[in-house]
Amino acid sequence: MKTVHTTETRERVLLVGVGRKKAPRLPGVPAGEAERESLSELEELARSAGAEVAGSIFQMREAVDPATVIGRGKLEEVKIEAQMRRAPVVVFDGSLTPGQQRNIERGTDCRVIDRTQLILDIFARHARSREGQLQVELAQLNYLMPRLAGRGTELSRLGGGIGTRGPGEQKLETDRRRIRDRIRKIAQSLETLRRQRGLRRQMRQAVPLGTVALVGYTNTGKSTLFNALSRAAVLVSPKMFATLDPTARAVRLPSNRRVLLSDTVGFIRDLPRGLLAAFRATLEEVQEAALVLHVSDISDPHHAEQDAEVEKVLVELGVDGRPRLHVFNKIDRLTPEELAALNHGEGAEKKNGGVFVSALAGTGLEQLLRRIDLAMPVDPIVRLQLRVPLSDGRTLALVHALGRVLRSEVRDSQMAIEAELPESVARRLKLHHTATPA
Repeated sequence: MKTVHTTETRERVLLVGVGRKKAPRLPGVPAGEAERESLSELEELARSAGAEVAGSIFQMREAVDPATVIGRGKLEEVKIEAQMRRAPVVVFDGSLTPGQQRNIERGTDCRVIDRTQLILDIFARHARSREGQLQVELAQLNYLMPRLAGRGTELSRLGGGIGTRGPGEQKLETDRRRIRDRIRKIAQSLETLRRQRGLRRQMRQAVPLGTVALVGYTNTGKSTLFNALSRAAVLVSPKMFATLDPTARAVRLPSNRRVLLSDTVGFIRDLPRGLLAAFRATLEEVQEAALVLHVSDISDPHHAEQDAEVEKVLVELGVDGRPRLHVFNKIDRLTPEELAALNHGEGAEKKNGGVFVSALAGTGLEQLLRRIDLAMPVDPIVRLQLRVPLSDGRTLALVHALGRVLRSEVRDSQMAIEAELPESVARRLKLHHTATPA
């Protein structure tokens, strides 16, 4: 039997970034530094989308050119560079208007996409659930709608031919009508899925089980931390946006309380609002969470700027006031001197009550679970003294399974117990046994 080997052709792309000379910046930071970092991030995004980065061009300008972003002269340079590097696709670091995109395509003879379209492509690659796939398609159609003009026959695959157009209807109107119809159907399907998810959440909330949501910048190690705490096998990948669909696992805390740990999509700078709306499923887990774990990559020299971007998204979601615990991950990548400075409280993060861990090496996870236990506002731990007949093995097993027994003693065929228990369990025991707060 003959074996056929297939290889995926990686599309060569040229990246273009623009910095503004008079843009607001932090003291001591050179002009254009933030835009250069964003361009480096765009390179990682392009590789995550399966592209081969042929090169990049960066330009500093007084102001963005309204027609072509980079101006006619620079546009000719991009055209020559793309031809020399055999890159048929040019990727701009930023959002382009439909008019700018068409002008740049005419000036470079290349296919042009912007940062938003690139992120949508990555989302389309990684969405696994039915809901995730529908949300990606909805975001893509909303992005495509204002860009239909001048696309030629590219969208003819959206419908059949004969019988699909009304009298005198032009192809542009036909395409727009089909997209609007598809958007309406997707919105209806998503609303049905949202109601089903809401019912499942109500069933979960009938039992006092708090949810802890992991949030953070992309590639900070959230999925690795999720696996380490829950012993799950969620995909861990250096590619951006590898985790899109919400994943939840039960985790037992040191007090024997159980919580639901939820992994969410990683954030990124300048994440378009439309994409936030598109991934409502994973972000709803953040909005419903009793406690938010903000995960940072402390080994990244720009982690403070990344944290600021995460903070912006949390404000948009309306959860900036939610109980939160800051987790600084990847301490295994720090030098011994940097690690010693943290352990002696010299780092600013230490003063803010952060928890330092290495999800990969398993360092600091026990301390993190203890801190989650203390910070969890749902079903708080109370100390209780109760007397249980020795014959009531079911209650004795319940106390040992769901609580932490501090002291026990047999008195007159009864077990006198002092234990720390979740409030819901303590309330249930008070109804059937002699119990007093310790």
